[in-house]
Amino acid sequence: MSGRRATAPRTLAVAAVLLASGALGFLWQRLTAPASSTLRVAAPSPAAAVAAPSAPPAALPERRVPESLPDFSLPGMDGVLHRLSDWRGHPLVVNFWATWCDPCRREIPLLVVLRREHRREGLEVVGIAVDFREPVEKFARHMGIDYPVLIGDKGGLEAVASFGMDTVLPFSVFADRRGRIVTLKVGELHRDEANLILENLRALDAGRLGLPEAREQIDAGVRRLAASRAGSPAAAAQ
Repeated sequence: MSGRRATAPRTLAVAAVLLASGALGFLWQRLTAPASSTLRVAAPSPAAAVAAPSAPPAALPERRVPESLPDFSLPGMDGVLHRLSDWRGHPLVVNFWATWCDPCRREIPLLVVLRREHRREGLEVVGIAVDFREPVEKFARHMGIDYPVLIGDKGGLEAVASFGMDTVLPFSVFADRRGRIVTLKVGELHRDEANLILENLRALDAGRLGLPEAREQIDAGVRRLAASRAGSPAAAAQ
């Protein structure tokens, strides 16, 4: 009897690991990496709006968001290596995500729609999936993702770090046609935030706004929208 009692917990433990392997397999592979390289989902917060590229993220004072898009190469779903600089000359949204990240999954339809709505302006969306190829390809087919997706099962964490970011998902980087980072949105992207950011990005590319002004207006606007979404009328009025 004691042998059976000892075997049962082990069997349950193995079963639990197998059930969780789809979502946690990628993280398990990274357990030997430093703690700061462990992927996690961004916690929803009214304050988690825009990190100005001119200042380092609050959580990582030793890192700095670069002024311009870093260049690196990752394989696409076509199996070919693509450089981020391949999309220079387009207003650009670079979205870091993973299939096991709920807010990442929720914002994907918005990214698909934004690319279609702003196609005439040349807007391009590039998804960087810090995940395994098989679940990414399956999810992309299911969601009808028609923008380029790069696979970061190898090199994805390095790509995250090149933006001065901790490995928190999702986050979206908005850059102008010259490759200058205009803003970086941590957490799930919402329609009102995207509209505000893209409106300022258009004004910047058209020469109606300077880069510092565009960054300031986006920062203030996204914070106001986040406060309003959180149900704080006083904060939203500021």
